[in-house]
Amino acid sequence: MSLHAVTDELRDQLMPINKKYPLAELMRACRDYPGASNSRRITFEYVMLKGVNDSLADAQALLTLIKGLPAKFNLIPFNPWPGCGFECSDTATVRRFSDFIQDAGYSAPIRAPRGRDILAACGQLRSESQRERLSRHKARLAAGIADDHG
Repeated sequence: MSLHAVTDELRDQLMPINKKYPLAELMRACRDYPGASNSRRITFEYVMLKGVNDSLADAQALLTLIKGLPAKFNLIPFNPWPGCGFECSDTATVRRFSDFIQDAGYSAPIRAPRGRDILAACGQLRSESQRERLSRHKARLAAGIADDHG
């Protein structure tokens, strides 16, 4: 489950689908999920964004949000790309966040980032394909060629 935020306001910004399925509804669905048990925990993905969702207060709010759920977390260091507007939390901050969650009894491993050096990490490939598509679209418009596909 892609979570990434503990408030609807922030999650609306990070994941626009939150406007259709806000946190209360998402958590209710998780609590009602018949397959959830201690041996079949719900995995929450949580991307670590510097100064956005990485404080110990955020970690505490995360624990409050999932209270009573059989859960585990994958903490994902953010993979920035040019112009994205976010930065990855520093290693010490991610480690503190992970330790806090683990001290509360939940698994919270930190995913090893790969592909950052060639902008091929999680989230970066899509942004690159969107830039290429936009660039082709602009070139077609400049050449006076109709382009219905963007």
